[in-house]
Parts: sequence; C-alpha cells; structure tokens
Amino acid sequence: METFISMLRGINVGGHKKILMEDLKAIYEDMGFSEIKTYVQSGNVIFKTSLIHSDSVLAENIEKAINEKYLFKVPVIIRTVKEMQSILLSNPFLKEDGIDMEKLAVSFLEQEPSSKDINKITSYDFPPDRFRILGKEIYLHCPSGFGNTKLSNTFFESKLHLKATTRNWKTVLKLTEFSA
Repeated sequence: METFISMLRGINVGGHKKILMEDLKAIYEDMGFSEIKTYVQSGNVIFKTSLIHSDSVLAENIEKAINEKYLFKVPVIIRTVKEMQSILLSNPFLKEDGIDMEKLAVSFLEQEPSSKDINKITSYDFPPDRFRILGKEIYLHCPSGFGNTKLSNTFFESKLHLKATTRNWKTVLKLTEFSA
C-alpha cells in the first residue's frame, strides 16, 4: 500500500464549497482508501491505497466522487510521501539567510508546466514577493503576506494553464510529518 497526500482547492473558504472533514473522510472510505487522516479544514487528506493508479487518475476519481455528492467541482492535487519529502529538501528559499518560514508557501501543480509557459511566467516580477518553479511545485516567498500577493492560485493557473493549490510552509511540513 502506498501513502498519498491529496490537497483540495477552495473548500471551506468564506462559507463556499463547505465540506466537513468527517464527510470528506467518508468519501475516501467509500472509495476503498484506508488509514485516512485529515489535517485542518482546508481539505488535506492523507490516505493509503493498494490501487495502482497515476496521481492524475486518483485526483480525477476523488474529484468525481466529491462532485457526485456535493454537486460542485473541487480541484484535487495528489503527491506521494516521497514527493513531499523531496519538496521539503528542494525549497530554494531555505538556503537564504533571514528567511521567515511563516512567509513561505508551495503551490502544487497538477503536472509539470511546459517550458514555453515557464519562460513566459518568469518574466513577471512582483517585489518583494518571489517564486521559483521546480518540477510540479512553485516555491513562494511573500514577505508582505499571502493575502497581499499577486502570486495566487488564479495567477499561476491562468499563466501555466494547469490546476494549482497552495499550502503554507507549516502545512507542508505537517502533511509530510503525518504521512511518514
């Protein structure tokens, strides 16, 4: 059995797309997943499955199950434990002196963006906020706070033509810790 981390985008924000974590856990149980744990109310679910599917097929199946129950679409991004551990080690901002960990986040993409889209997006500059794209992740450093940045999911999705969801660094650490 392999352990996966799924991250849902845009649930329980401002009273929209409300899903109780207990109900979300039940959906995962109905799908045949096991050892299901949730973390905070924003749709982080750690689970195990013996089903052999790609991350994208797992995500599509979860999206479909949520849509069938709630009649709204929720993007789902999946990572394995190994991928999450690699993400922790790869954050380029951690190598800099004086970085405030509370100003770090990771945007998780459904797949690697095309080199054409990466080349286009790297021309954008919103100081003091910065981003680095490495594989399927966008590492963010937003000294003025995430509520004030232009480096949002919507920005990245529109420029890279991919689904994305963002988690602060503390959440990335906790999800990795709880999944190991």
